[in-house]
Amino acid sequence: MQGRVVAVHGHHFLVDGGEGDHCGVIECVTRGKKGGVACGDSVTFTSTSAGKGVIETIEPRRNLLYRSDEFRSKLLAANIDQAAIVVAAVPAFNEELLIRCLVACEVAEIPALIVLNKADLPETEALARALAPYAELGYPLLLVSAREDVAALEQRLADQTTVFVGASGVGKSTLLNRLVPDANATTGEISLALDAGKHTTTHARLFRLPSGGGALIDSPGMQEFGLKHLNLASLMAAFPEIHSRHGECRFYNCRHLKEPGCAVLEAAKDGTIMANRMKVYHWLLAGIK
Repeated sequence: MQGRVVAVHGHHFLVDGGEGDHCGVIECVTRGKKGGVACGDSVTFTSTSAGKGVIETIEPRRNLLYRSDEFRSKLLAANIDQAAIVVAAVPAFNEELLIRCLVACEVAEIPALIVLNKADLPETEALARALAPYAELGYPLLLVSAREDVAALEQRLADQTTVFVGASGVGKSTLLNRLVPDANATTGEISLALDAGKHTTTHARLFRLPSGGGALIDSPGMQEFGLKHLNLASLMAAFPEIHSRHGECRFYNCRHLKEPGCAVLEAAKDGTIMANRMKVYHWLLAGIK
């Protein structure tokens, strides 16, 4: 049978088998220690007993968003139409995390938008001005308030499969509950099905939007986003302001580090390229072997 992975917890997965015979959500495992299953994956599975099954294969993915460190990769979501990176002025805004999330989306060829939550707070106005250059780079910027108005975000999510990404405390859970009123109930059902209790919240899970079109994958809050899977070519391509200046430097193999005649460094010097983005680029470049 075929289905879609709607929740992940360790080596246990919930697979939505759709309607018909043997329909509904099935708790599945993989054979042996084989892993690598992401929320949003299309899979084939075999039913082993009532409500239980084994994932046999993962169908080819359109895309995959993940983060990585020296030891392992953390899969966030597969087969998505867009990523919504949620930020807020309170708690303290983490621009490096935003940049890293955007880089991961660029590498995975996933369109990204920035959702500035807590628009009702006075501190948000200054952050909105600081984020304006990101819109000029091609990343839509939406101001919303999870407690007051989410209409602009609802419009963006319609008929799309979207993954929520962001730091802890930016209001992702509050936004989720506004967009999907029964999200808490669904989370409880997933916890019960996977016998995972509160720990289920540390893993991605998919919710159908009540409008009937589209889905939202909620990923766990994070404080950092590892990008150890990058190589030099993918890193340069992941920064639009650097990629757009390809061929303008004096040297064809310029890394935009300290080379003379570098068009990227000149743009950073005159403020055309944001200083913080250039700083993160250099940090990431230093981590590439």
